Amino acid sequence: MGEVTIRELGAPGDLGWVLMAHGERYAAEYGWSIDAVTAPIVAGYATGARPGRDAGWIAELDGRRVGSVLCVGEDDVTARLRLLLVDPDARGHGVGRRLVATCVDFARAAGYRRLVLWTNEPLAAARHLYLEAGFVLTGEEWHDDFGVDALGQSYELALG
Repeated sequence: MGEVTIRELGAPGDLGWVLMAHGERYAAEYGWSIDAVTAPIVAGYATGARPGRDAGWIAELDGRRVGSVLCVGEDDVTARLRLLLVDPDARGHGVGRRLVATCVDFARAAGYRRLVLWTNEPLAAARHLYLEAGFVLTGEEWHDDFGVDALGQSYELALG
């Protein structure tokens, strides 16, 4: 594998790539239709990101986008990790771990006291990264937001 870099989101097309990559990847791997869920997240970030309180990152492999994550404030003490994705070509090389760590570090430096996230039970590799980073499962609930029944999971990390 070539050189992996993590950079701040903001180059032309970054948010479009985040939306497209999520839609294509989850349809291919799980048969999920997630655009109705991810599009408002991306649009909200595009129109409402606050410097120093919200941030996003793109992972690149030899200059090609292969991953993403956002950190978005929910209130004065809580931030939310959103839209973690690693392209299959970059999996198993620490890209997801680096993206999660970058998000956690930002949330801590921004003064948030906790970082939360929502994921789905079939996403075992992501769940492993969250647990490794110290997140704790706080709840589970069935939903059909992706056009099929899925078990959504909520996690939280105390930032101290």
